[in-house]
Amino acid sequence: MVRGVPITGFSAVNAMGRTTAEVLAALDAGRSGLAAPRFALPVETVVGSIPGDLEPLPASVGQYDTRIARIGFMALGDVRDAVDRAITRWGKRRVAILLGTSTGGLDATEAAYRAWAETGALPDGYRLDTRHDFNALGTAIAKVIGSTGPTYVISTACSSSGKVHASAMRLMRAGVIDAALVGGVDSLCRMTLQGFRGLGILDAQRCRPFDKTRAGINIGEGSALMLLERESKDTDLSVLGVGESSDAYNMSSPEPSGRGAREAMERALSLAGIERGDVDLLIAHGTATPQNDTAESAAIEAALGTEVPVVSTKAFTGHQLGAAGATSAVFAAHAVRTGRAPASLGSSEIDPAVRVNVAREATTRKIDRVLANAFAFGGSNVCLAIGRPK
Repeated sequence: MVRGVPITGFSAVNAMGRTTAEVLAALDAGRSGLAAPRFALPVETVVGSIPGDLEPLPASVGQYDTRIARIGFMALGDVRDAVDRAITRWGKRRVAILLGTSTGGLDATEAAYRAWAETGALPDGYRLDTRHDFNALGTAIAKVIGSTGPTYVISTACSSSGKVHASAMRLMRAGVIDAALVGGVDSLCRMTLQGFRGLGILDAQRCRPFDKTRAGINIGEGSALMLLERESKDTDLSVLGVGESSDAYNMSSPEPSGRGAREAMERALSLAGIERGDVDLLIAHGTATPQNDTAESAAIEAALGTEVPVVSTKAFTGHQLGAAGATSAVFAAHAVRTGRAPASLGSSEIDPAVRVNVAREATTRKIDRVLANAFAFGGSNVCLAIGRPK
């Protein structure tokens, strides 16, 4: 795999803000974006919902206009200039769009189903291929930016937007592309929240990763994007390596010893050409479910030891599902660029079974390399190594 692919732009929008600057300012200030849901639910919980109204899509791609598409285009705005420069530099056929999502346009399909149940007809303009299909957002972005390179979407639940970084690196290694817009997007909908309620892991309060009182997750929405280019003289920030693995254990529970998660971290280190002592920070998947946090901490201990500071940002944003991995990647890039590492919000009294160094206070220091984890149902694991080459 190509080592050290430069990061020439990134963006994120989520419950903490409508722009990348707002999101990162809230992260640095320790401000959570979690609040009450914007729609009625038969269960008490808090969610990470993007504040305010979302702008419609441009008229040229109006047939793709859904909440998830609006969120994706909101994130695109902050990285659009860099994407345009990449297309000018490499050519429209050499720039890929690789996205991850878990729910696709499910919110639009929910609304369409309710309309059908009440009236016997689907709403005007509703089409499965443009409103629900997972690839719809990638197609819409390609039309707007003018890219004709590979465009596809990966859906492996919560590891989706981490895995697209590996896809981009493989395509570069194969000589197919020279740049890729990678990332992920998911939006809140009732089915997702009811599904996690059915699993018994939806917390009524703000989630508390690694805390001994943790009781489950909060769901969030958002998008994070990152522009990767084959080479650049304008940045020392890179995706150094991506490690992937599969638990092959259970459809909804992590392998208890953290074997698959450990393998993903070790492969990321190997592909990045770094050792465990070179890692300055780890952004954990850290969902605040009892099983995930215990298994992940065991994996971190086995792969990295107990010294590296560990942070979960789920209490800032909620669990963004298909956007989670890409959001952690942006937070990792921000930590390297600024030297600021956030506190693991909500992690007050660490579970004695968690033997890693969970950071309960924000710090400012030299940070050269960060690992960012994203783990998913079905045991799909990915770890990104982001920072400056050793």
